[in-house]
Amino acid sequence: MRLGGLQALLRELYALDLEYDVDDFLTTDTTLARALDAGGRELDEKLLIAETDGEAEVSLYLEPRVLERLERSDPLARLDADNLEDFWTAFEGVSHFTYYAWNAQLEKSVTLLEMELQAEVDKYVATALLLSRQGHRPLRGLHNWLFEMPRLDERLDGDELDRYRRANRYAGKYCRKLAPAIARGTADEATRAELRRFYRLSQASKIEHIDAE
Repeated sequence: MRLGGLQALLRELYALDLEYDVDDFLTTDTTLARALDAGGRELDEKLLIAETDGEAEVSLYLEPRVLERLERSDPLARLDADNLEDFWTAFEGVSHFTYYAWNAQLEKSVTLLEMELQAEVDKYVATALLLSRQGHRPLRGLHNWLFEMPRLDERLDGDELDRYRRANRYAGKYCRKLAPAIARGTADEATRAELRRFYRLSQASKIEHIDAE
């Protein structure tokens, strides 16, 4: 499955003028991913970044079986219980890549917390809007699944565990504000304007905006 369709959801949702196509940076080579992230946790999705002297080498790794399953059950055609988990895995990777690439294009740095926070928001909003486009009602309990009962990797500890918990907490608080519009399966102009503004905020401004609610 090509990931351009998933990236198109983000381009449209956030009105992004992006020079980079995620499919050009995709790898399913597990051996290569291990070599590029020696000692890192083995994951089905991982954005690999090496920054040197103002230049960045970027690859998005996705476990090949995830893409094979999505090829057989395309979430852009029908998102359901059978492909939801794989959709979230792939979409999180696309979100990470798109956020990093868009900011890099503007010569703006981003933090890992910032990328995780935005990805959690992206998954929540995109899932609801995609279901709506397919003629389905938004999943009952979507907010609860993503933010109240997150399944964090048991191998996480220290600063990394704290980062994932903070990203989940802040994203959950922000998305609760969006819930009424999302529950209707729509994103009116005011909601889209809010999402686009939030996307463009720095980490500090994102957190300040959330805490001000």
